[in-house]
Amino acid sequence: MLTYVYILTDSNRSNLHVGMTDNLQKVAGTFQKMTGLLPEGDLRIFRLVYHESFSSEEFALRRFREMSTYTRMQKERLIRKSNPNWLDVRPSQFRSADFLHPVSYTPHVSRH
Repeated sequence: MLTYVYILTDSNRSNLHVGMTDNLQKVAGTFQKMTGLLPEGDLRIFRLVYHESFSSEEFALRRFREMSTYTRMQKERLIRKSNPNWLDVRPSQFRSADFLHPVSYTPHVSRH
């Protein structure tokens, strides 16, 4: 089973959220439903702009901890390296649904 470390953002790219999950399919949908998560209140973090997959939860946790200490500039560099336009890497038919399905072009780094 894979474990994922990911970065989500809102439509204005003003907030970056680093997370870790073993079920990437539900992450963005869950955040999309949450209101009041941010001080702005009406903004929602739902755009998946980056993720890495790991075969070990231990390696994923290490990477999560590392990325959680990154400054905003470091996170932006990481995103822009593989996703320069900050596109939502989910297929369009799943962007408003709870289902998130990584696609073949998804910019992710597999670590084993």
